[in-house]
Amino acid sequence: MDIPVWQYVFTMSFYILLLLGLVEIMRKKPVFAMVFWLLSLLTFPLWFEYVDGWFRWVKVLSVLLPTALVVGFARVAWLYKDNNHAFWQFFRGDWVLTFLYAFLFLNIAEATFKDFETANYFNAICGVILCITIPFPRYKNGKRVYWVIGKDKPNDVLFYSTAAWNLLYTTWNMAFVYGEAGAFFAASMCILIAAELYPILKKRPELYIIARVYTLAFHLLVRACSDVFERTMDSSNWMNEQVLWWWGLINLALHLPFAVWYFYRKRKSETKEPPYGNRPPPKAEDYPVTKAFG
Repeated sequence: MDIPVWQYVFTMSFYILLLLGLVEIMRKKPVFAMVFWLLSLLTFPLWFEYVDGWFRWVKVLSVLLPTALVVGFARVAWLYKDNNHAFWQFFRGDWVLTFLYAFLFLNIAEATFKDFETANYFNAICGVILCITIPFPRYKNGKRVYWVIGKDKPNDVLFYSTAAWNLLYTTWNMAFVYGEAGAFFAASMCILIAAELYPILKKRPELYIIARVYTLAFHLLVRACSDVFERTMDSSNWMNEQVLWWWGLINLALHLPFAVWYFYRKRKSETKEPPYGNRPPPKAEDYPVTKAFG
């Protein structure tokens, strides 16, 4: 489809602004976000028309289901932290943070496997590096570190990585989408840019993961229910095998020094913890060890 440049500029700018507004609303309104994503699952019958292939089905299910059934309930469980009903205590359990780590790991691993399948080997190696260097949720001095669900409103999911990891994830993911679904590359750029911009605008880098979750989930929901991106931002004519090869190589050249730094710092650390999270969460004393049904 031959789309004029001005249309890309308009539609991509509009989509980025829409996504930024979406994240802001869903961050500030955890109950609304929970209800929205639960209701989004009712669109399931439409998915059979627009979702095709194993990878797309796995991606849609592995993002929309956790966003609706885990992220939403966990945030609301902490919003009503004084409610001791077993249901809400369950979603205040430690398993949630481990699940969110696995959620991110799976999101990267799926794309990495697909990169290997499509012979995008340089970028696939970058995906492996990103998986290895995700900080695992743990405790330090009885406090949660690296992954936190805020006890105070708006009960954010906070992710204490580094700006470098976030940026590398973004450029790796852009290259993956460029090679895997060229027609949707322009639209996918919007969700990645919005996820990077949101924590910058808020001056809170730990908000990156919640912005990423909501922008990706919304994008996949729209793709699963319509062909709007193909009609407004089709970028299939942008595809170039040489660009993809060089992009993967450049990504690898960026990821390898990061991996060396990561393992060097981890080896030097007495606790063997990842070299992340030097800045503690706000009001760290409000995040004691909490066990499910405890």
